[in-house]
Amino acid sequence: MAATPVTGDSNGAGESAQPGKFANLLIIWRFVARYRGHVAGAILALVVAAAATLAIPSAFRLIIDRGFGGDGADIGRWFQYLLLIVAIMAAATATRFYFVSWLGERVVADLRIAVDRNLLRLEPAYFEENRPSEIASRLTADTTIIEGVVGSTVSVVLRNVLMAFGGLAYLFALAPRLTAMLLIVIPVVVLPITFFGRKVRTVSRKSQDRVAEVGAMVDETMGAMKIVQAFGQEEREASRFRTAVDAVFATAKTRILLRAVMTAVVIALVFGSITLVMWQGALDVAAGRISGGTIAAFVLTGGLVAGSFGALTEVYGELLRGAGAAGRLAELLSQEPAIRAPTNPKPLPEPPLGTLAFDDITFRYPTRPEVSALTGFNLDVKRGETLAVVGPSGAGKSTLFQLAQRFYDPETGSVRIDGVDVREADPADIRARIAVVPQETVIFAASARDNLRYGKWDASDEELWSAAEAANAADFLSALPEGLDTYLGEGGARLSGGQRQRVAIARALLRDAPLLLLDEATSALDAESERLVQQSLERLFENRTTLVIAHRLATVRAADRIVVMDKGEIVEEGTHDTLSAQNGLYARLARLQFEGLAA
Repeated sequence: MAATPVTGDSNGAGESAQPGKFANLLIIWRFVARYRGHVAGAILALVVAAAATLAIPSAFRLIIDRGFGGDGADIGRWFQYLLLIVAIMAAATATRFYFVSWLGERVVADLRIAVDRNLLRLEPAYFEENRPSEIASRLTADTTIIEGVVGSTVSVVLRNVLMAFGGLAYLFALAPRLTAMLLIVIPVVVLPITFFGRKVRTVSRKSQDRVAEVGAMVDETMGAMKIVQAFGQEEREASRFRTAVDAVFATAKTRILLRAVMTAVVIALVFGSITLVMWQGALDVAAGRISGGTIAAFVLTGGLVAGSFGALTEVYGELLRGAGAAGRLAELLSQEPAIRAPTNPKPLPEPPLGTLAFDDITFRYPTRPEVSALTGFNLDVKRGETLAVVGPSGAGKSTLFQLAQRFYDPETGSVRIDGVDVREADPADIRARIAVVPQETVIFAASARDNLRYGKWDASDEELWSAAEAANAADFLSALPEGLDTYLGEGGARLSGGQRQRVAIARALLRDAPLLLLDEATSALDAESERLVQQSLERLFENRTTLVIAHRLATVRAADRIVVMDKGEIVEEGTHDTLSAQNGLYARLARLQFEGLAA
């Protein structure tokens, strides 16, 4: 029913994300390939910079053999040649840096946009099985790693590959015998790279997972700070965070140690072999078999080649981290929504009817498959009817709203809006006919205007204020420092609970949809505000189909029909008066509430 959850470590990042060492880097290439002009510019600049670097030993050879070895009159010419090479190298390096840095930033931006767009397609069940905070970490920490790979690491790899093999070719041209000796140690260098590289890859992945866990923990704790402090759990949360950070550090120490040992072994082998080769070269110079300029150029080029191989060992781990990060993001990009429009969606009738029907519905939430939320459920809501749904917690009331908006599909039965099975229609068309006020009020970290406009983004100020008036929100909105342009803070922190709920009601009213879903819409209001909002809602109910979920039975007395649910089934149905007279579940709930109020 739901999209396949991310599997693996506790934060949902599995090794399945890495089918091969660097295979996931091909995912990044799909985004890089969009900017072929910048790629071409970066490669051209890289080749020129590498060639200029390799030309420096040749310039020193000419200076020594023809400048120092001659009469000295022409020495300035060869230094000018060296300065020209340095100028070319500097310009090419700067150009390469610009292009690869631009690509790094642009590719990461495109990748984040693509992942976010795909996440917005997924059904709510996916986010119940995968922590949003861990997903957010992938969009930040993992994309930062990829930015480094595209904007630096790949360029370093290509440059050093050119330097290494171009330098080897030049070394063969200078002194084939010495170069052949140098190449003997290359297999000895490759073996530790392969051995340590595998270990670094595993530890790097684990390190990324631990960092993601820390981010998720911070997000969770900061979002529940009032509860943390109210229950005096600051020390426990600090201890829990310290444990998580220590785990990150411990994993990082292992990764750093492996990379340090790998670098030390490789550099020792490379430079040790160069020293031995240079020793032989010195003997050749003494014997007159090669010139002093040649051995100087050989030494410089050999140093460049050794440095290039050494740099490749260092960036190897970075490439592995990039492959791991790309794999984790690929999991998000590859997720397909379980709730989607059919190939040929059935159009909804025009004008809208505002009817809603549940036919023999059986449903279990993916995260709670052992509990049936609805069992053989049947309900017809007529056009223009105001239907109240009451019952104890866990009765399945909110599940009706989830199914009506097609956030989930039932196991059996069908949900029909305006006579059309919601599985045969486009979910966007279904939701366009519904306005909802959820039980948990959602206020975005934006202005009051943008929070209201979520119901109708092109609404005029007149429409905004009209909806605010209807929800009894106009007074406090107009009193805000900047009116509708006032920033409401994270989760609407600048508003009280009742004010946040009235903004949510105004947002739903602004949508002006034929079907209105109110889930505990007045639960956070004081008695006076509830009375005013209830009056506005009753006017809004005219010519509109409305479903109201309420635990406070005083708010549903005026409903055309009341449905009482318990354990996923309808156990009673009628008006307030008829249900009160039946002495059943509704009457019992009413007595508990009204007697409690009287007391």
